[in-house]
Amino acid sequence: MSRVSKPIPAWGILSLVTNGMLLVAVAILIGRQQSERSLPVQDGHTLATIETSPTPRPTARPTASPQPQVGELPRATYQDWLERLEQEAEAIAATSPERLYVLAGDSISLSFPESLLPLDVTWLRQAISGEGSEGLYERLPLLDNTRPDKIFVMIGINDLLRGEDDETILENHRKIIKDILWIHPNTEVVVQSILPHSGEDATWEGREKLRDLPNERIQRLNERLAAIADVEGATYLNLYPLFSDDAGYLKAEFTTDGLHLNEQGYELWRMALIIAETL
Repeated sequence: MSRVSKPIPAWGILSLVTNGMLLVAVAILIGRQQSERSLPVQDGHTLATIETSPTPRPTARPTASPQPQVGELPRATYQDWLERLEQEAEAIAATSPERLYVLAGDSISLSFPESLLPLDVTWLRQAISGEGSEGLYERLPLLDNTRPDKIFVMIGINDLLRGEDDETILENHRKIIKDILWIHPNTEVVVQSILPHSGEDATWEGREKLRDLPNERIQRLNERLAAIADVEGATYLNLYPLFSDDAGYLKAEFTTDGLHLNEQGYELWRMALIIAETL
C-alpha cells in the first residue's frame, strides 16, 4: 500500500518561510562584521565598529528610569518593577502613539538595548528580570488602556529553570494570547521561541540548572508553541535556529554568560524583527 502524505500544518509552513528569511539575517550580520574596519586606539589595541541607527527614535516614557546596559540589570523588587511598568504603560496610554509595539517577557527582553530596537515605532518595554509565564499573564491588565499594534512575547526559560512542566508553560502561553486578543482584538501577538542556552560552557550563576535542562526539550516546547500560536490566532517567530549551533547550544558569540544575550545577539534579534515585518 502506498503511504498517503499528510498536509503540512499552517504553522509549519509559516515556520519554514520565517526560518528561511531569518537565516538570511545571519549571513547579512556575518558579512557586515567581516567588512567592518578595525579602528586603532591609543593603547595599541583595535576596536571594531558596530553600526547602529544614526538617529534615536522619539520616546514617550517620561517616568522611565535609564535602561540597563546589556547584561547589567538594576536591582529592584518585583513590586518595584510592577509599579514602574504600570507608570510607563499609563504614560503611553495618555499619549496614544500612532504605532506602538510592546516587548513583553523576562530579563532577555528587558536588556534589549533601546538604540537597537527597530525604529519608526514607539516601543513599550514590559519585561521583568526572572519573570515566568504565569507572572506575565497576571500583569497583562497593565496594558488594558494602551492600543498596541503588536505585542512581542518571549517567556518560558525561567519556568523551565524552576522545574515547571511543559503543559503548564504551554497553557500559560495560550492564556496570554487569548487574554491579549480579548482586550486588544486588533493587535498582532507575536510569540517568539524560547532561546537555547550554552549548557556546560555557561558561566551564568545558575549554570547547574542549565545542565539539567536539555536544549532538545526547549526545541520540542517551541514546536508546540508554534502550533498553539497558529490555533489561537497569533504569529510565531522562530528565533531558535538563528542563535543555536549545530549541537543545539547557544552560540558563544551571542551571549554574555550562556543564557543572556550580548550586543551582537541583540543585533541579530533586531535584524530578525526587521525581516519579520516584511513577511
